[in-house]
Amino acid sequence: MRPHKEIVRQFYEAIWNNDDKTIIPELLCEDFSFRGSLGKMQYGHADFATYLNLVRESIQNYRCDIVEMIQEDDKTFARIHYSGIHYGDFLGYAPTHAKLEWNGAAVFTFRDGKIADLWVLWDIQGLQKQLAQLIQE
Repeated sequence: MRPHKEIVRQFYEAIWNNDDKTIIPELLCEDFSFRGSLGKMQYGHADFATYLNLVRESIQNYRCDIVEMIQEDDKTFARIHYSGIHYGDFLGYAPTHAKLEWNGAAVFTFRDGKIADLWVLWDIQGLQKQLAQLIQE
């Protein structure tokens, strides 16, 4: 069985940074549950792919860079640095075409060598402050 940290690295690099949805069934349980910072709980591969598209349509060159990871039993925590170009409507803000950067945290729960649940929390307040400043410029 692959180490959880390796799966988390692949999750961010393949799925988020390279928009490779073909790997979703390999990394995520079929009944995968996901709570992102932009809305309600998502369930399953299709709902997660829809969420992924929503973010990537708003943020061009979207990147998730792992700052640190901690693993304990079936849980892995990751502190993430996010970045990209504000290309579409995002958090109620019209496109600024400016670079955005913000931080967040994620807790992954594993079952049978795959990600079963993911809880993500962005620094939404810092991100909104950044967007508001860009609009005023």
